[in-house]
Amino acid sequence: MEIKRGISLVLKITKLVLLLLPLLVQFYINQAGVEGGVIGVNYGTVADNLPPAVEVAQFLAKSTIIKRVRLFDSDPKMVSAFGNTGIGITVTVPSDEIPELSKLYYAQQWVKTKILPHAEATNMIRILVGNEVLSTANKVFISNLVPAMQSLHAALVEESLEKKIKISTPHSLGILSNSKPPSTGKFRQGYDSYIITPLLSFLRETNSPFMINPYPFFGCSDHATLDYALFRPNAGEFDEFTRLTYANMLDAQLDAVFAAMKRLGFADVDIAIAETGWPSRGDAGQLGVDAGSAAEYNRKLMHHVTSGVGTPLMPNRTFETYIFALFNEDLKPGPVCERNFGLFRPDFSPVYDAGILKPMLPSAAAAPATACFVIMILLHINYILDGFLL
Repeated sequence: MEIKRGISLVLKITKLVLLLLPLLVQFYINQAGVEGGVIGVNYGTVADNLPPAVEVAQFLAKSTIIKRVRLFDSDPKMVSAFGNTGIGITVTVPSDEIPELSKLYYAQQWVKTKILPHAEATNMIRILVGNEVLSTANKVFISNLVPAMQSLHAALVEESLEKKIKISTPHSLGILSNSKPPSTGKFRQGYDSYIITPLLSFLRETNSPFMINPYPFFGCSDHATLDYALFRPNAGEFDEFTRLTYANMLDAQLDAVFAAMKRLGFADVDIAIAETGWPSRGDAGQLGVDAGSAAEYNRKLMHHVTSGVGTPLMPNRTFETYIFALFNEDLKPGPVCERNFGLFRPDFSPVYDAGILKPMLPSAAAAPATACFVIMILLHINYILDGFLL
């Protein structure tokens, strides 16, 4: 009798496990298509050894968790390469086109030639007007920035694309006059009322994010700040005004921007990270420049911005984030590190393991069929066990 009870108990436990297994199998297979939160990558092309854009698009779609790509121009060949991949594409208007784009007619023509041919097949989500325009000191570009964004939006409205495609522009942290401690963040005088306020008003009206390019890498000066920049255990930075302690530099940079926006009355506008990254090579003796540090930064970055933890001043938030960059770009000027921000080499082999590649699981097309097959087998076993328990 005791033996029979023991067998019955084992069968019941086995039955329970089999009932749970299908859920676990489906969850595990679904992870092959997980986006990793809202994580994108900057696809720069200042190089002479990169693979064709079509191959790049297929590689990203099939082999990585990247679901958004930022292009630094609107080259039709580059854009069309991402057709039917589902990847969200951001294109960029060169800064020298900004003055002309402030005229509605020019903006209408730009949308008709650069956007409409790809609107159906390509998942285009954003147009960026220039890059770090406020840091160029070009008064013509700066004064026409917001009018150009408004004209482009009006052109999108005419084509009924304004809900699908948003307009924004990225900024360096140089737009801040104060950033330490974070709660004292303030935009540079002159830009705050004449440029930033109209810009933020436009972003609020169109439900578009304020985009920034924070680089903790460039804020490193010694080993203490290196740990702070790389999300490692450190003493942190204390904000005496809010009584909050910052455990990493990225949070401090984001909160400085948020404080500046709040000071102008725009705390409700989302912040997105247009660029951030870490080089894997640099000049001899350069602090923290190696593949291990680059992998550490980008892995921890992705976890942090998608975790929902947020920052001390913006708790419980996630941040759309674009890693710089997809490839090392051998023709970029400047120090060695500028040519070595890439996640991948031209042959698609990873420069280091940043957690970007999909796990080795069935392909997206095969995954549902595989899941169904496994689940059916488990349910049949479960049915047989029911017979033993009756």
